[in-house]
Amino acid sequence: MNATNTRDHLLIYLTVEGAFTEKIEKAILSGVPTTFSYVITLYKVRNMWFDQQIIGLKITHAIRYNIMKKEFIITRSSKKGAPIVTLSLNEARKRMCEIDSLKIVALSKLEKGSRYQVRAKAELSKLTLPFYLHYILFFVSLWDFETDWHTIDFIY
Repeated sequence: MNATNTRDHLLIYLTVEGAFTEKIEKAILSGVPTTFSYVITLYKVRNMWFDQQIIGLKITHAIRYNIMKKEFIITRSSKKGAPIVTLSLNEARKRMCEIDSLKIVALSKLEKGSRYQVRAKAELSKLTLPFYLHYILFFVSLWDFETDWHTIDFIY
């Protein structure tokens, strides 16, 4: 995870490693839609008081494999517009597991000289399977993926 800024905004970059286990890949290739959720928060760190939350975001990346066309369709809540379509599993993995230059907050909302902390974690969203798949216990154990919180401290 990395945080930086432009002239006007605080940006975050992050990559999740190890999210695509063999079982999850098999489920996706079987046509099971899968969603990764990224929870990102920004806190103002305060001494002798609770930290003040400035922003809290939940970003989702969803993947669906079209078995007939043999293509992966990826939608990301942080990127408006048409979904990404790729034939490559490696490209699909990359697009699902990274957030690139996400605007967190306008710098005008931060106080110069103050301490801040960006926290982020990723999880594989819980999934309600279609009725005809409920009896397959194989899928139940797949949706237990969640990272620890990762933090970056900085002074603006």
